[in-house]
Amino acid sequence: MVRPGLLKRRDFAIDVVREYNEPRVLDIGGGSGRVGELALEAGAREYVNADIAQEMLDLSKQRLARFGDKVKLVHGDFRTAPLEGRFDVVLALGFFDYQSDAHVFVRRIAELCGRSATPAKPASPSGGIASDAAGTAVASFPRWNWLKGPVRKLRYEVINNCPIFDYTERELRFLFGGVGFSHVLIKQGRSGFLVRADR
Repeated sequence: MVRPGLLKRRDFAIDVVREYNEPRVLDIGGGSGRVGELALEAGAREYVNADIAQEMLDLSKQRLARFGDKVKLVHGDFRTAPLEGRFDVVLALGFFDYQSDAHVFVRRIAELCGRSATPAKPASPSGGIASDAAGTAVASFPRWNWLKGPVRKLRYEVINNCPIFDYTERELRFLFGGVGFSHVLIKQGRSGFLVRADR
């Protein structure tokens, strides 16, 4: 069974991809390529999955084989991975849960996010300003809640020795606004935030 929150963030991201005409899409920690498959079906002319886990990239390669040279898989740390050019859409879904230095990653997203020579479509169903945007970042961030928070901390940090991080809306506005995104839309869900940041 797929959690509703995962479907919401996936759908939110794909709506943004659809706003651009044949965008270049970068997916940070794109894993097995599930979102990439939908992005390519939604019209992406190129999909780049940058992931630190080779096993996930192997799964992505299998899943996305039918798209041929529209797919590029990059193994390595996103902060230093060799990524060329600008991307119309940069995705980071489920990525920031485990990052202690979010500001470093958001700065790198800002460096790579920009118009790649494809104009945006005029419609903007996900609530942003894509017709004026010179690139859009879509990211998900967990937030603390008293129902799930303690169980989540116990499961990840105590049992699995995997630190996790929570964010506030104020922090997110500062993170994205501070690196040059001119419009930041934040949607709050039961256990997290969806951020759409336009250049």
